[in-house]
Amino acid sequence: MNYTQNRKIEQVTDQTLVIGMDIAKQKHYASMVDARGRVLKKLFPVIQSRSGFEQFYASIQEAMKEFGKTEVIVGIEPTGHYWLNLAYFLEEKGIPLVMVNPMHVKRSKELDDNLPTKHDAKDALVIAKLVKDGRFSYPRILHEVEAELRAGSTFRESLTKELNAVRNQMIRWLDRYFPEFVQVFPSFGKMALVVLEKTPFPMDIANQTVEGLMERYRQSETLKCPQKPKVQKLLEVARHSIGITEGQQMARIEIATLVRRYRQLEQEIAALTEELTALAQTTAEYEWLQTIPGLGDATIIELLSEIGSFAQYQDSRQLIKLAGLTLKENSSGQHKGQKRISKRGRKRLRALLFRVMMPLIRHNEAFRQLHEYYTTRPINPLRKKQSIVVLCGKLLKVLYAVCVKQQAFDGERMIQDIFSQSQAQAA
Repeated sequence: MNYTQNRKIEQVTDQTLVIGMDIAKQKHYASMVDARGRVLKKLFPVIQSRSGFEQFYASIQEAMKEFGKTEVIVGIEPTGHYWLNLAYFLEEKGIPLVMVNPMHVKRSKELDDNLPTKHDAKDALVIAKLVKDGRFSYPRILHEVEAELRAGSTFRESLTKELNAVRNQMIRWLDRYFPEFVQVFPSFGKMALVVLEKTPFPMDIANQTVEGLMERYRQSETLKCPQKPKVQKLLEVARHSIGITEGQQMARIEIATLVRRYRQLEQEIAALTEELTALAQTTAEYEWLQTIPGLGDATIIELLSEIGSFAQYQDSRQLIKLAGLTLKENSSGQHKGQKRISKRGRKRLRALLFRVMMPLIRHNEAFRQLHEYYTTRPINPLRKKQSIVVLCGKLLKVLYAVCVKQQAFDGERMIQDIFSQSQAQAA
């Protein structure tokens, strides 16, 4: 993962055939140039199919013979997920694949003709020229457990979003037909779902007795011991409800459907999490990540799905850059701009780190002390949000250290290292 600009440039020699590809859903377009950017073969299509890929591979072999090249490098601008099939095919054939930044393509496409036009032929050629200048990065092609964790984590996130959407629909339904329901059940637990399943409207409850409602709720397979105080309070609020009484026939079908879907999603997420946990436990990093107080199985799964094996990184700074936490500054002359994070990286990893940090500060004494120190130190104290950003970077360094060195997390040692560095700088 440690490729400097010079080493990238050195990889493209006079013997290298450089191919730039504009990726699309059904038909890609490719252009071939030499190490100096001279066009060797103009734009040609590559169909997104097995026969199309085989034909593309044959074209590469023919071009290498025709132009006397012994090496080849294919550069793409990543477009959604459409490039993945091509990436795995090229990997099978032993052809290196690199990526160029879409922003670089957008900003450099006017260099040749000074026009902001955009089309497949122009994009493919711009990509090829960026590759020959060494302005590319290497994609991480996932395999085995890493691929499973990434796919499973992405799917679980999708299910979680769907669960939140269903929850919001249920809240909207209650706001119309039974707004007092949330006074008894602030969240959708087992009993709340049973009540919505058996007696969704205030009119279903108001004329009943506490014992009658208790017996009715016990008939559910998911609830054998309903709480009597909640049933009493539910009966009280139902008798004074301001819920809408019109359109209840369709509303009853709606809430029944929502409750079924909510339960189904909860079960699917729980089953998927169990599968992902079993997969994560097979990795070398899981044992050491578990030693960090405040990191649960769900967090470890997401971290491994975003980062992969820590062994492929040579420095923790690569993780900070991967998360887009590298500091940027806009200064000129006597003007010194404010430093901010670049946000050039995996936004899901960055969001995960921010989500994890608050419970980590609560449950991990070392991180709690660091947060307190950063926000109260006499010289250059940080705001709470700034401190959280710094701690996100610190967490990545800790994750890297415990996994690569295969040592359990030592909070006291981390605190001593930080404070000793601070005292040395102050001196």
